[in-house]
Amino acid sequence: MSVFPDQLSIDSLPEQLPLPKWSRSVGRPSLDVTIRPPGSKSLTNRALLLAAIGPGESTVNHPLIEADDAQRMLTAIQQLGAIVEHEENSVRITGTNGQLCVDPSNSTINLNNAGTATRFLAAAALLADGPLTITGNERMQQRPIRELGDLLTTLGAKVEYLKNDSCPPIRITPPSDLALIPTTVEIQPTQSSQFVSALMLVAPMLPSGLTITQPNGITSESYVRMTLELLDHLGVQTQHSGDLSVIRILPGMDRFVLDIEPDASGATYWWAAGALLPNSLVRVKGIDQSKSQQGDAHFPELLEQMGCTIVTGGDTIACRGAERLQPIMCDMRDMPDAVMSLASVACFASGTTIIRGVKTLRVKECDRIEAMKTELGKLGVTVADNLNGDEDALSITPPMNLESPVSPVYMDTYDDHRIAMSLSLLALRLDNIVINDPKCVAKTYPSFFHDLRKVYDLSDLG
Repeated sequence: MSVFPDQLSIDSLPEQLPLPKWSRSVGRPSLDVTIRPPGSKSLTNRALLLAAIGPGESTVNHPLIEADDAQRMLTAIQQLGAIVEHEENSVRITGTNGQLCVDPSNSTINLNNAGTATRFLAAAALLADGPLTITGNERMQQRPIRELGDLLTTLGAKVEYLKNDSCPPIRITPPSDLALIPTTVEIQPTQSSQFVSALMLVAPMLPSGLTITQPNGITSESYVRMTLELLDHLGVQTQHSGDLSVIRILPGMDRFVLDIEPDASGATYWWAAGALLPNSLVRVKGIDQSKSQQGDAHFPELLEQMGCTIVTGGDTIACRGAERLQPIMCDMRDMPDAVMSLASVACFASGTTIIRGVKTLRVKECDRIEAMKTELGKLGVTVADNLNGDEDALSITPPMNLESPVSPVYMDTYDDHRIAMSLSLLALRLDNIVINDPKCVAKTYPSFFHDLRKVYDLSDLG
């Protein structure tokens, strides 16, 4: 049986990582392990931007600083005039008080494939003192941003697409006078909720704030609600309708101190791991489901529908696996990043699982629907999309008895952290699973494989 390397830092990972099949033959009848994922990427990047555009010195505790996405954001806000100081488990940021500084000789920001940073900083360009160019890697230059660009144009910015007519690189020239920009903007359903959140984050630093209306529905409402709850938590004055079709954000924001909770999207891999290990308990510490701002904190409810037992207590949520997993029908529009985690569990269910709310997966770090169709198909699992002509639904149908392949199956990861982490879960039930390019998990969870090792070997992991 293949084993993990002794050291599991990102730098030490090989280009191809064979994963051992988990076994209960090592002196324990079942598993009981606790894992605390790193800080939430979604909350970290929202907080970093707010601190950078806000007044005075703000402190963000337990941020996801080691991840590539956050590193890109930190580099960018420093380039735009914020002062960043690192301390143990925290970062202090002296903000620009709503006036981002663009050096004409260094006016391009390369954000690699950090979608959150790209969208948020594009909106923040409204506060810049000159034209700002935002670009990224090859995949980022294929990810549409025109919907946000059109909104920025409505607010008085000049937006130029430097390579094609809908994707980065883009150059944004801010309005000459923010006091003259519209105070209300109407938004139709977008490909990404981050376009809406981006405007919400900038709104407190606009002279008159901003009213956002969404009369025809909201994409990934949970993420918009996360942004609103974060602004409320930091003391920004907001008003909104119950369905968030109208959101009013008043001007003004103070410096702040914020504790970042663990990433609920990262937590889904461990709850899913518990689901795949019958009678074992995998606990995630640091997330209180009743208080969490993250939609993915409700992922265990789906596993409960599949027959698992969910145990909650304080800031710990645990999943105990079932001997027989049931297929389910569910809507995951409020937790799209968790679709791949559920897909890996659904491979071992006793029938077809149907998932709605998946259309945004087409424009993530890769086309995640096509990636699942290809990679799970290598094991004989059928992933069908566009069910009955509905682009927002897919189904996952495993073979009658999914067994370990005789020869190694090399799982491609498409430079997508969530594809890599979700496919790694398959090794909890199957032999001969090899993950190509495991280092791509560094985007949000550099210590993922170290934590995965805890599921296999509880000895001396630190």
